[in-house]
Amino acid sequence: MIIIDIINEINQLFLEIAPYLLLGLIFVGLLNLFITKELVAKHIGKNNIASVIKASILGVPLPLCSCGVVPSAVYMSKNGASKSAIVSFLISTPQTGIDSIIATYGMMGWLFAIFRPFAAFFMGIAGGSIINLITKNENKPETNFFKIESNENICYTDICDDEKQKESKIKRFFRYSFVEFLDDISMHFVIGLIIAGLITYFIPTNFIENTPFNSGIPGMLLMIIVGIPMYICATSSIPIAVALMIKGFSPGVAFVFLAVGPATNAASLTIISKILGKKTTTIYVLLIAILAIISGLLLDKIFEIFKINQNQILNHIHHQHGDLINDELKLILAAIFLILLLASLYRKIILSKLKSKEKAMISKTIKIGGMSCNHCVTNIKKAISSIEGVNEVDVNLEQGEAYIKGDFDLSKVEKAVTEVGYEIIK
Repeated sequence: MIIIDIINEINQLFLEIAPYLLLGLIFVGLLNLFITKELVAKHIGKNNIASVIKASILGVPLPLCSCGVVPSAVYMSKNGASKSAIVSFLISTPQTGIDSIIATYGMMGWLFAIFRPFAAFFMGIAGGSIINLITKNENKPETNFFKIESNENICYTDICDDEKQKESKIKRFFRYSFVEFLDDISMHFVIGLIIAGLITYFIPTNFIENTPFNSGIPGMLLMIIVGIPMYICATSSIPIAVALMIKGFSPGVAFVFLAVGPATNAASLTIISKILGKKTTTIYVLLIAILAIISGLLLDKIFEIFKINQNQILNHIHHQHGDLINDELKLILAAIFLILLLASLYRKIILSKLKSKEKAMISKTIKIGGMSCNHCVTNIKKAISSIEGVNEVDVNLEQGEAYIKGDFDLSKVEKAVTEVGYEIIK
């Protein structure tokens, strides 16, 4: 049966990537304990090339998607970071992270695992340097974002209220790794696996090989058209890129999807335009597209110069050489990750609906459009909390709702939400 065959394809991809994702989540939790927004803002506050380089270095290992990186960009902008440093951070950060580097090795081998973060690093530097030249004589624009007090202790990668600050590091590690961060990627990971399974099943092997889109600029432009408006994280893009290569796309074309898919999405661009301005945002998108194509062409050239056969990567996917994780351990880790994934989907799909009904009964509810991840939740909570009279606010990502308690002016709340780039749905 067709459905059974598609499920088998999805299952095969899942078994390959799940163990590496689980290991990646562990490193994500450790990273979250030690890197703060203040640390980043401190190192990239000046309008010079050094800040651009530091922004790219700091951005590469951080596990933030194109939407999740936006609150950090807002924070940096409010604390004096230059446009060039912010662009460098926005380009390098979403493309890769410690979790996706590990998963990339597991699914695509060492060459992709090395090339992907290095490409993100140099793309960040190149993009930031160009913005630095273009905006060198511009005055830093005033932004209308909510005020962030300089003495706040704000976690870099997620919500960080007073109650959370009292938690032990062990609890924060497990909460962020296996609840908050996993909740951000779980649905997109499942969607990515399904898309990859459908591509693998329905498109004949090497179907693309004899078309103009299998390599070079035509194929890369196709990936840009598909990837730029799409919301997908660095990890979820991996199984899709693998499926594209299986069907005949060159490594360079697959890389362009890995770069532009996570680096941009339609929702985040709205907020970015408020931080950088429309002109800089337009240049930022063009830079991502151009730099991704250059990197993709370079990767294909590396394969050609060193006579690396694309089938070597595909062999890696299909178990035809040794692996760091043996089959028995791989099954155990995949089973653990499956349990965590199902728990995340339960929280997002079922538990969130139950909580939204409870909150709606005792709070003023507003519908909000444009939220994509827990970092959007952080952004909106801070915006609403800054309004006089608001005593308590809770934001439900899955339902797209905010529940507010207190004696407040609703119009001010709605204005605060729209000023940080989101939409009030009447």
